[in-house]
Amino acid sequence: MSISSSLASGVSGLSANATRLSSISDNIANSATYGYKRSITEFHSLVVSGGGQQSTGSGVRTTTQRLVDEQGQLQNSSNATDISINGRGFLPVTDLEGTKAGGATKLALMTTGSFRPDAEGNLVNATGKVLLGWPASLDGSFANFPRDSTDGLKPVNVYHNQFAANPTTKLSLALNLPSDDSADPAALGGPHELTIEYFGNMGQTETLTFNYEPTATNVWTMTITDSQSKSEVGEYTLNFKSTMDGGGQLDAVTKVLGSAGDVYDPLTGTIEIPIGGEKMTVNIGGPNQSTGITQLDSSFAPSNIIKNGAATGNLSGVEIAADGVVHAIYDTGMTRPIFQVPVIDVPNRNALKASDSQTYEVSLESGGIFLWDSGTGPVGQTQGYSREGSTTDVATELTNLIQTQRAYSSNAKVIQTVDEMLQETTNLKR
Repeated sequence: MSISSSLASGVSGLSANATRLSSISDNIANSATYGYKRSITEFHSLVVSGGGQQSTGSGVRTTTQRLVDEQGQLQNSSNATDISINGRGFLPVTDLEGTKAGGATKLALMTTGSFRPDAEGNLVNATGKVLLGWPASLDGSFANFPRDSTDGLKPVNVYHNQFAANPTTKLSLALNLPSDDSADPAALGGPHELTIEYFGNMGQTETLTFNYEPTATNVWTMTITDSQSKSEVGEYTLNFKSTMDGGGQLDAVTKVLGSAGDVYDPLTGTIEIPIGGEKMTVNIGGPNQSTGITQLDSSFAPSNIIKNGAATGNLSGVEIAADGVVHAIYDTGMTRPIFQVPVIDVPNRNALKASDSQTYEVSLESGGIFLWDSGTGPVGQTQGYSREGSTTDVATELTNLIQTQRAYSSNAKVIQTVDEMLQETTNLKR
């Protein structure tokens, strides 16, 4: 090993420790940066062989790696669309300006983000990254999209759901018809009428009128009239049992020939009637059941009416659930899914290419993406009202800083020593 090679080793040592110092300083600077993943610099010795001999004085080289697979502590926040992932995985984002230009969106990955609606309703963070997701259909379902590409992902937008109608599609009805009204065929009582409010396709308030009229002993006719269409939407004959076993319970329900509505389903105890071009399911109870419609020795009394739907509501906020579904919340108390945010995973997370603002891009070494539903497979669940903290441990970094400083000083001392030895060599000839 020559003196000149010792000088080269010392210089490479200074360069290597300077690189490590850069990683440490970057970690410390981002110790309070949400979603920051610390980087490490590792040293590797260089051995150069030649002429059957090996030289150990070839210096040192470095490799720097960002530990993307480490997870920082989740911290609570007051913003519903501060999103983190409790476990493995990434949120899909892209540049907002790129989506406005109409070109292909460049996918970026984040482990956490603070998103808020911009002027157009897109969920965007402070650096202009917009959250991506799959839009929901009108009925709240999601189509099947490719899981190995970004096809189908759209910017999550909340303002196009500023107002929403929630039509009534299901109605459950429980009431009692007085048995005295149908006891004597020569002196039938009734009729009895019940009006129930429901919500139409436009969010408007409509009514269904149920008319009950006895026609024979233990036999009633139920006629349903809709205020929206101003017509009858169903007519059924109700037969009740009078035996000791199950007296007063429905025995059979028959659709009147030529009337609107579908036939009665005894397995579910439901009928379907045409409302606003769609079907409304009405549950009147099954045969031999004490729920639904009964005929007992009592007065005409509705006991329980349950329906879904709500009047037109104003958007009051959005929240993301553990399954990645973004729900719009309205002031009427209604909630509806509007987007589903997938959680993306890659085989080698530490090989992702780091970019600005705690985002990452896919590289050849990281492998391809796969879009999972939140909380399925290897990925964690999305969590609102939270952000992921930095993975930097300041105490560890300061310790590494001391070690690096000492190593740098030692390499500088090697160079100083080599310089003195070279000076002695030049002084051999005076």
